[in-house]
This record gives sequence, structure tokens and C-alpha cells, in this order.
Amino acid sequence: MKDVFIVGSKGIPAKYGGFETFVDNLVTRQVNSKIKYHVSCLTFDKKVKSYEYNGAECQEIYVPNIGGAKAILYDLRSLRWSLSEIKKRNLNNGIIYILACRVGPFIHKYVSEFHKYGFQVFVNPDGHEWKRAKWSLPVRKYWKFSEKLMVKNADLLICDSKAIEKYIRNDYSIYNPKTTFIAYGADLSPSNLYNNDKKVMKWFDAYKLKQGNYFLMVGRFVPENNFEIIIKEFIKSSTKKKLVIVTNVEKNKYYKKLKENTFFYKDNRIKFVGTVYDKQLLKFIREHAFGYIHGHSVGGTNPSLLEALSSTKLNLLYNTNFNEEVGKNGALYWNKEKDNLMNLLNRCDCMSMNELKDIEVKAKKRIVKVYSWELIVEKYEKLYVIR
Repeated sequence: MKDVFIVGSKGIPAKYGGFETFVDNLVTRQVNSKIKYHVSCLTFDKKVKSYEYNGAECQEIYVPNIGGAKAILYDLRSLRWSLSEIKKRNLNNGIIYILACRVGPFIHKYVSEFHKYGFQVFVNPDGHEWKRAKWSLPVRKYWKFSEKLMVKNADLLICDSKAIEKYIRNDYSIYNPKTTFIAYGADLSPSNLYNNDKKVMKWFDAYKLKQGNYFLMVGRFVPENNFEIIIKEFIKSSTKKKLVIVTNVEKNKYYKKLKENTFFYKDNRIKFVGTVYDKQLLKFIREHAFGYIHGHSVGGTNPSLLEALSSTKLNLLYNTNFNEEVGKNGALYWNKEKDNLMNLLNRCDCMSMNELKDIEVKAKKRIVKVYSWELIVEKYEKLYVIR
């Protein structure tokens, strides 16, 4: 039996988040019965519990809600729990898989301990967390320093983007890091909802939307997702379609800044609709959008991009090496040059049905060939066994 401890996700079953969805699929779609997953799960309740989920052992880890630092504390307590379980059960020849690079200053000590019991330490470096505008300069410096130490000490770095793998190899070549590429996965199944479902009709009626008559954005409400330029370019465009923005803007300073810089509230085409946590409803909304606009500029393979390519007919992606790696010829691309996105939006309104269908088919083929969860799980299970 190969024991695999997963540290760094908020837990399963997944309610939200990329890492949570990843771990949920890894566990739920498991094929190899000789792999045993042990998953740490974040809780703010001191009364922690253990439970089983689709064959995986799940252990809640209590962390006080102390702001940004809670993620570091959570990872450290999860590593401590993993080590304790290994000692208590006399486990050996397993894997510790750490998601993200939060605990670099502490990792050397843990790696040494895990090695004593024949456990290797794998790390998913995620994206460029140190570039995110939401962090202050000292926090960004910590992220970069922590990333360096995680790369230095890990036995293997599993990158979900080839661009991230290239960055790791180039920027940290002094450590000669061992890396491999395994992509993030996408759910290829269609929504189980229909036009006459009550929740569908209620949502479309609430925002006065018609199917096929809106562009869609889904993502965290942060500057590096380029909301400002997208909104400005959309306002300048001549499209009669709506711009539906699915995101959480409550108590957000960035929202106030966006209002001041774009005056989007004067354009009745632009609709902030809050969050949609119902996965089937969100999938239906994606499927019935005219197009999806993806502005993410930081990170590796973005889950919301995979979901869009597998669900939405037309995808307009911000032109980064990360996004182009995923979309290839199954998407159209835009940049920050003045009027670039505006012109693309106007062009999309004039595209023929054949042109739109061609792009949709290419996107779906791309997802099936490279990003299906079945393929991703198979690659992970082979990796665990050969290591």
C-alpha cells in the first residue's frame, strides 16, 4: 500500500477552490486500490473530527482564524499531523504532497524527518503567488523566499503548467530541481439542468438575461484578473450583449476603485451578479453564454479557464504564456493595447456560425486530449507507484 498524505487544500468534499476540487477528483476518481489517501482539512472549530470520504482518511486540523497567517499555520499543523500518523502507524515508503509554497522557511526540518521514514516530499508550486497585487510588499517577499526554499528542499515539484515548470527550472537552476508536468483537470460532463428548471429560470429572470446574449466572466475579484481593462474595453465596444460578472465584491476596496475608474454603473450592459456556488447552475450559465472573457494574468493552469473551454462555445483569453498553453487554437486572444479587446468584441459579434462552431470544436478537443480528470488521475497514480 502506498500512503499519500495531501497537505494544503482546505479539505474535501470540495465546496470551492482549485486545490480542493483537485483533491476531491483525485480521491473520487481513484482507480488504483493500492494507494491510500490521507487528507488534512481546515476547520475553525476546536472540536476536530476524523472521517472517511470515498476511501480517503480525512482529518480536520484546527487553526484559529488569524488572517493570512492562518494558511501557514494550517500547513505546519498538517505536516505535524502527517508525521505523527507515520510514526504511530509505522508507515514507510510513502509520499507527502504539499500544495503551494507557504512553509518554505520550515520545510527543511520536516523533509529530513519524513526521509527517515522513507517518505518523499512532493510540492505543487501553484502559480506566481508572489506577484499578486493583493499582498503587501513584505508578504510578496515572503512568498518568493518561501517558494525558493520549497524548490530547494522538495524531492519532486509537480507543475500543473509547462510555463511554471520552465520558470522553476530556469529561476532555480542552482538547485537543479526535479520537476514533472501533470496538468489540472476539467469536468467534461454537461450540466444536469434544463431551461425550465426553477433555479435556472429564477436566476435568468433576476438579472433580465437571455441565453446566448451575454459575455461571462468568472473569477476572484482581484486586480491581476484585469477587471478594469475588460470593463473599459467592453464599454467602448458596440456589442448589444451583456457582460455578466460572477464574483464576490462585498466589502471590497477594489470595487470602489473600479467604479471610480470605469463608471461601469452607467452602462446597463454590465452586471455584477455576485457568486454562484451551485456547480450545476454555474455550468449551465457557462454553457449558455455567447462567450467567456478570461483576464487572469498570474498563475499556472487556471481551473476557471478549463471549465470555460469545456463548457463555453467562444473564449477570449488574456494573452499570457499560461493561457495560450491551455487554449491553443481553441480560443481567441487579447492584450492590454488600447482598443484591442474592444475590436475583438466587435469582431465576435460579426462571426458566422461556422466560425464559432470551429473554435468550439477545437476547444473541446483540446480539453479531452490533455485535461480530462481521468487522464490526470491516471498520471498521478502512475507517478505515485513508480516513486
